[in-house]
Amino acid sequence: MKKNKFLALLLTCAMTVTVLAGCGSKNTTAPSEDTNKPAESATYKIALIQQHQTNAFQIAVTEGAKAKAAELGVDLTILSADQDAATQISQIEQCVSEGYNAILTREQWLGVLDFCKDIGAKLLISVADCEGLHHADEPWNPSQAEQIFALSKEYGKAIDAAEFVNEPNLLAMSGCPKGYTAEQYVRDQDIFIRWLHENYPDCPFVGPCSTEGVLKKHGEKAQGGGVGDILPQCSTDDLMKGAQEKLDVYSYHYYNGVSERLEPVMPFAHWKADKAHTEEYLAVASNMAKFHAEKRDIYCPGGEMWVTEAGDAGGGGDTWASTYLDVFRTLNELGSFSVVTKGIIFHNTLASSDYGYLKPEVFDPRPNYFAVLLWNRLMGTTVYDAAEPIREGAHVYAHSRADGKAGKAYLVINNSLTETTTVTLPKEAEVYQLSAETLRSQTMLCNGKALVLGEGDALPEIAPAAAPAGELVLPAATCTFIVL
Repeated sequence: MKKNKFLALLLTCAMTVTVLAGCGSKNTTAPSEDTNKPAESATYKIALIQQHQTNAFQIAVTEGAKAKAAELGVDLTILSADQDAATQISQIEQCVSEGYNAILTREQWLGVLDFCKDIGAKLLISVADCEGLHHADEPWNPSQAEQIFALSKEYGKAIDAAEFVNEPNLLAMSGCPKGYTAEQYVRDQDIFIRWLHENYPDCPFVGPCSTEGVLKKHGEKAQGGGVGDILPQCSTDDLMKGAQEKLDVYSYHYYNGVSERLEPVMPFAHWKADKAHTEEYLAVASNMAKFHAEKRDIYCPGGEMWVTEAGDAGGGGDTWASTYLDVFRTLNELGSFSVVTKGIIFHNTLASSDYGYLKPEVFDPRPNYFAVLLWNRLMGTTVYDAAEPIREGAHVYAHSRADGKAGKAYLVINNSLTETTTVTLPKEAEVYQLSAETLRSQTMLCNGKALVLGEGDALPEIAPAAAPAGELVLPAATCTFIVL
């Protein structure tokens, strides 16, 4: 069962890549531990059904899938629909009839709804806008959207927010009809917003979900972006020009760059591990937030800003995304975003590939999981001026206390690998100091105690250390929460 589950996850992610062409790839490779290999006596069949195979990214996905299939000893079939919806439907039906081991079904969607119910999660979806619904010169229609909205509501877990198309700035590369233009997107987005507000008035529209950002090319230092930056695309302004309906929430997608997997295709957008703690690397999230805040102020003035897909690197994440080294970026992303705007960050992913908060298959929490757990437990929603310039060794963020008590909660990121940072405490404080034995460790420490699951997969107790008033020395390469 464990291996079947893994293969189902791999297939689902591979198909997502083809439908959402241009986004940060959703697990183009899989965990390499021997425990994930199928039993010698079993033969698993996986089909990778792509929209097309006409650009470097799709070809890289194909080659990566072939290599992983060979490593795992599975039977892989590569199919291309050549951007024809009818062909892709036929290929899916063919795979079902031929006994492939995994397919996304209605029951699996209900499983998503059950998961949301169990943990009290909010649910955001992107609505399809493809050849299966209409041609580019025809207006979008809600026939498919109505089915998933109605089913979800009837099942007792209504959709909480919706986007129209995932990364529409890539137009046809994101699954839109062949020949689709930005003007046609604006037409159809207006139709969807009106339909949404008339039929599901409590569900806000979130958009435009663009990948546009501050990526630099031609040998300059990478500044965010993803695989979409090598594909034809339009601007956020193009997606909003002439729109009649207003956004309820402004959204965008952000990655610090691309992973090692995509470095051969986009060398200008890949960061090496020895840069993961540096000022220029940590500044990317803030730069992206500031860039899009200007767009938000134009197209959704006074509204919240959501990052509806984010991670360290498009293409499944860098190999250090599952280690303590990525905690600097994760916590700095949260802190710097909060300074710019009120909103939400949706991390990609929960339990898939290197950037998953949980290790695939076994679901053991990785360092970033505990980092964001502490952020949510300690840092409140009111943001204060920390009165400290951002600099190496002192990325300081100040919030209200999440427990509602009087006082403040601080996060101090000492991203220097060699120097300590000293802070002066006005009174006794509770301290949660995150560190690791090595930067590439997959086990993080809090106040010197390893953060690992206990008996019965129980979360560990994460207790503060008491620090008296006066000077508190923060060692190099630590992230420290201070609650006063």
